[in-house]
Amino acid sequence: MNKSDNEFFHGKSNEKANKIKALPILYSLRNCPYAMRARLAIFKAQQQVLLRDLVLSNKPAEMIAVSPKGTVPVLVLANGRVIEESLEVMLWALQETDPNDLLDCQNEGALSEMLLLINEFDTDFKSCLEAYKCAKRYQEDNVAQCREVCQQYIKRVEQRLTEHTFLMSDKESLADIALIPFIRQFARIERQWYLQSPYPMVRQWLNSYLQSPIFTKVMAKHPLWVDEPQDVLFGVN
Repeated sequence: MNKSDNEFFHGKSNEKANKIKALPILYSLRNCPYAMRARLAIFKAQQQVLLRDLVLSNKPAEMIAVSPKGTVPVLVLANGRVIEESLEVMLWALQETDPNDLLDCQNEGALSEMLLLINEFDTDFKSCLEAYKCAKRYQEDNVAQCREVCQQYIKRVEQRLTEHTFLMSDKESLADIALIPFIRQFARIERQWYLQSPYPMVRQWLNSYLQSPIFTKVMAKHPLWVDEPQDVLFGVN
């Protein structure tokens, strides 16, 4: 290889390194449902980020410096902008590129309807879900009562999925990938009960995600960034 060839490949290498350095940084927690749906949206949007996996008991100083609230996900863009809420991360990714039209841009009012449903699950359902998880964990007497409260929301999801393939229509949307992590949590609390529950469409919909190659990639285990401070390239290559 002559000198000009060396310079060419060295230049290409530097160019690639500079592109990687310019990517957004995502602080994430593998099993956190909020971080999970942020990663799902980034993958669905075919975006790339530098992933920094962590545990909340050992938060990196670099994350706290840009986001003192100390929760994940946190996305730091190349221009310095910090996005601290999972839904905002999802919207950022899909507004950058949305190859599957998960925002349903052709349908006026669709996004507003999706955001209303997501907000209801992020607030009301999430509160009920936490009570259900605690009751089961501490073997309290009100497990069935807490489950029944959650089922008010699960029944509505079942109804939606009886009417069409996905939550909003026969086409996948932002609402599906936003709710999946929380329905997954519900399904894991009393696994045997859930498998025999009267929600076959919910099970089918959930399984279609959990068994998909994309979910496997989104849930892949990476070295913790605080242990090995080396960014992981995450997303579509």
